[in-house]
Amino acid sequence: MPTHLHRASRLGTFSDVLQARAAEQPGERAFTFLTDGESQEVSLTYSQIERQAKSIAAMLQDAHMTRERALLLYPSGLDYVAAMLGCLCAGVVAVPGYPPRGSHSRANDRIAAILGDATPAVVLTTSKLLPAVRELAGENILCIATDELPESLADQWRDPKALPNDLACLQYTSGSTSAPKGVMLTHANLVHNSAAVCEAFGHRPGMAGVIWLPLYHDMGLSGGVLQPIYSGGSVVLMAPSAFLQKPVRWLRAISKYNAVTSGGPNFAYELCARTISAEERATLDLGSWEVAFNGSEPINSLTLDRFAATFASCGFLREAFYPCYGLAEATLIVTGGPKLRPTVIASPNPTRDEKTPAEHVGCGYARKNGNVVIVDPATLKRCRAGVVGEIWVSSGSIAAGYWDKPQETHEAFNAHLKDTGEGPFLRTGDLGFMLGRELFVTGRLKDVINLRGVKHHPHDIERTVQQSHASLQLAGAAAFSVPVNGEERLVVLQELRRDQRDCDTNQVIASIREAVSARHELDAYAIVLLRPGQLPRTSSGKIQHFACREAFLRDGLEKVAEWKSDAPPAAPVCPGDSRRADETLEQWMTRRLASALGVDVTTIDPTEPFARYGLDSVKAASLAAEIAAQIGRDVPLMLFWDHPSIAALAAHLSQSQPA
Repeated sequence: MPTHLHRASRLGTFSDVLQARAAEQPGERAFTFLTDGESQEVSLTYSQIERQAKSIAAMLQDAHMTRERALLLYPSGLDYVAAMLGCLCAGVVAVPGYPPRGSHSRANDRIAAILGDATPAVVLTTSKLLPAVRELAGENILCIATDELPESLADQWRDPKALPNDLACLQYTSGSTSAPKGVMLTHANLVHNSAAVCEAFGHRPGMAGVIWLPLYHDMGLSGGVLQPIYSGGSVVLMAPSAFLQKPVRWLRAISKYNAVTSGGPNFAYELCARTISAEERATLDLGSWEVAFNGSEPINSLTLDRFAATFASCGFLREAFYPCYGLAEATLIVTGGPKLRPTVIASPNPTRDEKTPAEHVGCGYARKNGNVVIVDPATLKRCRAGVVGEIWVSSGSIAAGYWDKPQETHEAFNAHLKDTGEGPFLRTGDLGFMLGRELFVTGRLKDVINLRGVKHHPHDIERTVQQSHASLQLAGAAAFSVPVNGEERLVVLQELRRDQRDCDTNQVIASIREAVSARHELDAYAIVLLRPGQLPRTSSGKIQHFACREAFLRDGLEKVAEWKSDAPPAAPVCPGDSRRADETLEQWMTRRLASALGVDVTTIDPTEPFARYGLDSVKAASLAAEIAAQIGRDVPLMLFWDHPSIAALAAHLSQSQPA
């Protein structure tokens, strides 16, 4: 182990690691944030970020917040980084979150759920967001803007004497469930997993990375905040919206800063391969990119092939792909292979009903003295090599459990093999198989839907669907995902009520699309209406999601009506499609939305909410980039929530247009 990593691995907390870095590399750049996603940057050295973190820590200590919980509600940027590190330096339990959006968004509902579960004593944010945060948090929670704190407060910082097993943060699992779970991560978990990532990716001091992932997400938090400090490297950050608006920005940053490490979920690679033009590719040099990590959602080998072929002319090496597996309950990484190896692809042993099982991408082996076993979820005994079962893991990165949920903690974190008694293991709920040491992830034991790196619980989407129109049967919906062009897409099956067989099915489907988009920010790929009693069910009446999915894929459903999107998951930006001289902004936006959704322009009503047309965050980001190009100024995604129709947004942009 290199000397700098050996020293870091012996430090018990990230406060210790930060201070060591500031002492050894004070003037070296640690964090850079691209404010516009491209050329405008702000940066901090190790000495500067330590100073900011200690200022926030001293404020928290003076407010007697040590061992209390602090909810972080920031946009992506260096304020977020300083607040996270400030909590760790103060002995305060950080609760990473994301900033509030418009007054009626799913994001705000989730913030409210986290507030209710974590019961923080303080909420940290920026001065710009402070009014909205105070409105969400209520009168009984202290809300503080950390960007207004004087740096001189750092002189008052006191070492909290935190211990490795002290709670460091609550990492809330991604998803749409109304009952969020806070994963309890200790200082030892953070240090151990950072060591595992550093070892797996081959990081060294001075190496650069690029991260566009949200900093409240486990992958963004580890890669964008903790890993650079642990390894002594530097990281270039950009907001997720900057990437979604123009995917080429991600690869431009890798090219400009000679990044060695960067990555994201499978959909990010697919989006780049589909939308970045030949002219844009000609400006890229991806030869420095050694670790293109891919995780957080199912990895599609076709996407890897497509991306590698598309960007080979830019110097991208197919062997740079780094498929890996991890989850919030294990801090982040669980398995990963050696750097720069060919992708491993294999199939599990076939079952009696499956003569030609699907191929899957290998995700490497357990890192940093971890252990991965495949277990039959019915017998709780270890499976033979090549047989699919539930993935159980153990390592120093495994969290202490779920916040204030002792029963769920016991069930998930205290599993033992029935035949040998070996344990405890974390039951991941994921399915996979092993060949030698190599792990292959095949799906979920339960019916969780993973779309663009975010987990959605089917019953949440189904409840939204059933409440969207009076003609729909209660307890008669099934939501699941299917692969479409290398990306998982949402499918909804819904039974009609017996007395509503003659309803306007087009209106019903439109209501379902609008509700799913507004509540879950998801763009459905297909919606199928069925007669009552047509969904596959168990003998006790429970929906069989797997059987529903199989019936949809083989076209074995008796349909009353079906809608299916003809558009790709995210339409590429078309900068050449300019507004005509005789075309108003509203007319042009109507035409562009129709193009993005793959529908006739006459079907778009400018006064209807964007949600009615299933405009998800990726399509919204793409459309925002096009509008910005037309009017010559930035169009934040927030405007789509504040002015939620074409007519409203066009009117706002026209009224606020500079003279």
